[in-house]
Amino acid sequence: MRVAYFPDSFHEVNGVAHTSRQFEAYARRRGMPFLSVRAGDRTERHVQESQVESLELKRGFLSFALEKDLRFDLGFLRHLPYITRTVRAFNPDIIHITGPSELGMIGAWLAHSLQVPLVASWHTNVHEYAAKRSSWFLRFLPVGHSTNAAMHIKQVTLAATARFYKLAQILFAPNVDLCGLLERKTGRRCLLMPRGVDTQLFSPAHRKRSADDDEFVLGFVGRLSIEKNVMLFKQIGDQLLAAGLSNFRFLIIGHGTEEAWLRENVPRAELPGVLRGAELSTAYANMDLFVFPSHTDTFGNVVLEALASGVPAIVTPDGGPCHIVRDGETGLIAEDTSFAAAVASILEHPQRHSAMRRAARQYALTASWDAVFEGVYEAYEKVAPKLARNVAWRAAL
Repeated sequence: MRVAYFPDSFHEVNGVAHTSRQFEAYARRRGMPFLSVRAGDRTERHVQESQVESLELKRGFLSFALEKDLRFDLGFLRHLPYITRTVRAFNPDIIHITGPSELGMIGAWLAHSLQVPLVASWHTNVHEYAAKRSSWFLRFLPVGHSTNAAMHIKQVTLAATARFYKLAQILFAPNVDLCGLLERKTGRRCLLMPRGVDTQLFSPAHRKRSADDDEFVLGFVGRLSIEKNVMLFKQIGDQLLAAGLSNFRFLIIGHGTEEAWLRENVPRAELPGVLRGAELSTAYANMDLFVFPSHTDTFGNVVLEALASGVPAIVTPDGGPCHIVRDGETGLIAEDTSFAAAVASILEHPQRHSAMRRAARQYALTASWDAVFEGVYEAYEKVAPKLARNVAWRAAL
């Protein structure tokens, strides 16, 4: 099975990029023909002995920032002839896109042009992000008006994104709720594509805390932005202090638009920026509880990494993380107003905390990247011949 993969993000620090790197690594380990077409610092092509190829394309002066390290290039079509030649030469059986970025749009167009079955995986709740950000920009309006406007923007964005995903013959999503939503909105079949974790890289064995450090560390890893609901950390910290619980500190890892606000407003917080490799492994293992208040994440790779590190997690009942955490066993599921109480219920009960740490690690040991991508390739093998016939039939009309 020859797969041409068009990820929205690859080198950046986010869930899409992390999954994309793992996907390419899996193909390399298995010696599978795999072409990754992605944005990079320069335009160049790499061909590896393992049959894995990559085509990196530099964004130009017409690109603008979506996030601190993520951009969209309005002039990216200038690369279309080079991409087309490369994809034709690779001769894929499947083209797989990850969203409505400039690369996703080109991948969808090539699938139609070359009559190759198109598969799309859903990684980002763009409609949720649009609603969160519009609420912030419209905060000068009365609450009712801003809420209604944000809801309208959410619905319009979801409809537009679903229309794009309808171009694919089959879809993947990281949780069952999203699969149901996509099937209703697109009429396409949607298969589950969860995530895995490297349980050697993320392990309690990397914990390095001094003997006299008895503070309860509340951790977070991710983008420090509005849609991650990171401003809730101030409320959590203030409520813990008001309850007479002061033996804690926050360890907030990442970067984003709200970093300065967090530094100024969250009590007892350490913000080391973005960490990678061994530093990140140790930081995870040094946490006592992972606090993840996002309502918009489709899965929550960082939550699974925390569990693998033996760190139980508190998450919201919305989005993908609540499908990872077993409430009362590997962590807790709580509404925003109950987060501080949930933290206190673990902080004040060491035996419960220890049991959750063990259960979190055991759960994470069942989540392997190999199993995830084996499932994806099994789906390719089952649907590709049928999809190819459907594509050829439509082209003949």
